[in-house]
Amino acid sequence: MPTPVETRGRFTFADWEETPLGPVEAAPRLARAHVTNTFSGGIEAAGTSCDYTIAYTGENTGSYSGMELLSGSLDGRKGSFVLEERGTFDAGGTVCRFEVVPGSGTGDLVGLTGSGGFTYRHGDTSVEYAFSYALA
Repeated sequence: MPTPVETRGRFTFADWEETPLGPVEAAPRLARAHVTNTFSGGIEAAGTSCDYTIAYTGENTGSYSGMELLSGSLDGRKGSFVLEERGTFDAGGTVCRFEVVPGSGTGDLVGLTGSGGFTYRHGDTSVEYAFSYALA
């Protein structure tokens, strides 16, 4: 079994397009969001494709899950992979955990496994992430 490696970096988001699903008058309510991120540091990936399903349980509170396709490089290894993301949010920000979707690695990232996360505070222009991974 390979020894896990930890890498860090930052990401910024360029677009957040949110669409309500069903009634929007009160909580709970659902929405879908498409987001474009750019990662730097250990993960280098510009213009990722990320889609979330969001459950609002209050005015500014709730949880979400989604999938994000990253194409670029991981510590210099070229390829792509998909992250499955789950998080919660409140008026202060977001806490997210993510995990590599098994079998999604391509190129130099075939066999990639790993997990990580980030904490975003409203008003931040970029977000620090941590990612622990292994290659089979």
